[in-house]
Amino acid sequence: MYNECISQKKCEQEDAMGRFLNPGNEAFSEVIHSEIYVDKTPLLEYTNKVISTTSKFICSSRPRRFGKSITAEMLSAYYSKGCDSRALFADYAICKASSFEKHLNQYDVLHWDIQWCMEPAGGPERIVSYISEKTISELKEYYPHILPEEIRSLPEALSRINAASGTKFIVIIDEWDVLIRDEAADLKTQEEYINFLRAMFKGTEPTKYIQLAYLTGILPVKKEKTQSALNNFKDYSMLYAGPIAPYVGFTETEVQKLCEVYGQKFEEVKRWYDGYQIGKYHVYNPNAVVNLMLEGEFQSYWSGTASYEAIVPLINMDFDGLKSAVIEMLSGDHVPVDVTSFQNDTVSFANKDDVLTYLIHLGYLAYDRTFRTAFIPNEEIRQELILATKRKKWNELIVFQKESEQLLKDTIQMNGNAVAKEIEKIHREYTSVIQYNNENSLSSVLSIAYLSSMQYYFKPIREFPAGRGFADFVFIPKPEFQNYYPALVVELKWDKDAPGAISQIKEKQYVDALKDYHGNLLLAGINYDKKIKQHTCVIERYHKQ
Repeated sequence: MYNECISQKKCEQEDAMGRFLNPGNEAFSEVIHSEIYVDKTPLLEYTNKVISTTSKFICSSRPRRFGKSITAEMLSAYYSKGCDSRALFADYAICKASSFEKHLNQYDVLHWDIQWCMEPAGGPERIVSYISEKTISELKEYYPHILPEEIRSLPEALSRINAASGTKFIVIIDEWDVLIRDEAADLKTQEEYINFLRAMFKGTEPTKYIQLAYLTGILPVKKEKTQSALNNFKDYSMLYAGPIAPYVGFTETEVQKLCEVYGQKFEEVKRWYDGYQIGKYHVYNPNAVVNLMLEGEFQSYWSGTASYEAIVPLINMDFDGLKSAVIEMLSGDHVPVDVTSFQNDTVSFANKDDVLTYLIHLGYLAYDRTFRTAFIPNEEIRQELILATKRKKWNELIVFQKESEQLLKDTIQMNGNAVAKEIEKIHREYTSVIQYNNENSLSSVLSIAYLSSMQYYFKPIREFPAGRGFADFVFIPKPEFQNYYPALVVELKWDKDAPGAISQIKEKQYVDALKDYHGNLLLAGINYDKKIKQHTCVIERYHKQ
C-alpha cells in the first residue's frame, strides 16, 4: 500500500515543474529558436554513456560567454521529468543516437544557478541554506510520504528518497564556482559551500542517489593543497577538455559553416577570434562569433563580457618575470607555464605561473598542452589586454610602447640606420646575457620590438610559407589600416649582411605569398654581427611587376 501511494503521487506530479526540481525547458527552447544555434547535443550522447558509472561526476569549466549556461539548460531540458522535450531535440544530432529515447525526460533533475540564487538567498552566506530549504520543500511535495517535516539536510533528503523508492537524481549546477571567485575573502562561506558539495557528491552514499552530476563554471574544482576538494569529479577545462572538447566553444568546422551562411571571410574570422587549442580542436568564443555574424563588424566583443578589473590586479602582481611574460605574449610569443600548482581559486597565487594559469581559465590566454606554453589566442583578446595594461599605466610598458612606435615610424620611413639602432637597444635591454648571442633571441627581439604595430597589424606571421622557402616575418595590416600602413616582409640574418637578406627575399620570391595583397609593401633585411654585437638594416619598397 505504501509503495502504491508513492507511485500514485509520482504519477500525479509527473508533469509538474519546479524551480529547482524537474524544471521545464523554456530556457533551452529560447536558445534553439534564436537566429543562430550551433548543435551541441552530441554532448548528451557522452553524458548518456557515463550515467550510473564511475565517470558520472563531471566538472566542465570554460570562460565567460562560452555557452556554459546554454549547456546546463540543454542537459536539464533533455533529462528532466518536468517537461516533454521530444520536439525540441527532433532536428538535432542527439535524436539519431541509439540512447536518445532511453534517457529523454526520464529523470528527477535538480538544477541550480548559483549566481542567480545569490540575490533571493539574501547574500552569499545564505546560499547553502537557501538552496537546501527551497529544494527540500519541492522534494516534500514530490515525495510527501518519505521526508519528515523536520529534515534540513539536502544530502540526507536525497539519501532517504533513494532508500525508500530507489530514485536517483541528476544534479546540474551552473556557475558552481561563483563563491570561490567572488567571495574569495569570505573563508567561512566558502568552507560551508565546499562542505555542502562534499556531502552532496563525495563518499559511498552519494553514489547511490546520484545518477549524473554536471558542474559548470570558470574554474575547475577547488584544490586543497595538492588534492581536489571533490576528487571523484573529472575536471574538463581550458587546459584539458578530453572527450567533451568539441562542445567547449565553437569548432573551426562550425565557424566555417557560419561564415558561408553569413558571407564572412573565414581567414579574417580566424585572425580575430581563433586561437584556443583544446585537444585536436581549434576553438572560438561563441559570443564573439555570433555577434560578428549578426552585426557584421570585426571588433572586440569581449569588453561587454568581462571587466578589466578582473585582470588588471593579476597582471600587476609583483612576481618575477610576470610583466615581461605579458609583454612577450603581446608581441606574439609563447611563454612557458607550469599549470600544476594553481589551486583553482583567486587568492592562493604563489608565482607568475599561477597568474598565467588563471588567465588561461578566464580565456585571456590560451594553452599549448604539447609545449606547455601560454599565449594570447587572437586579435580580440590582444586588444583587451593592451587596453588593460594601458589602464594600469605600467611605466615600463609606456616607455616601451613609445620606443616601439618610433621603430615602426622609422621602418615605414625606410630609415634603416635608425631601425638598426632601436633594435640593438631592445636586444640589449630585453635579452639576458646568456641568450644574447642566440639566433632565436633575435627573432624574439624583433617581435617584441614591433609591439606597437599590433594596433595596426595582425600578429606577425613567423616562418611564413612563401615562394621557394619561408619568410622570417610577415606583418599584414588590418583592413582598415591598409591605406596607411604597408605590409612588411622581414628577413633576419646572423653574421652575414642586411643587403643579402633583401636579396634572399627577392631570389626566393617570398613576396609571392602576398600576391593577392594590393597595398604597399616594404622589404626589410636585418643582420646581427655577434662579434661586435652590432645590427644593420636595409629597407626597400617593393614594386610589383
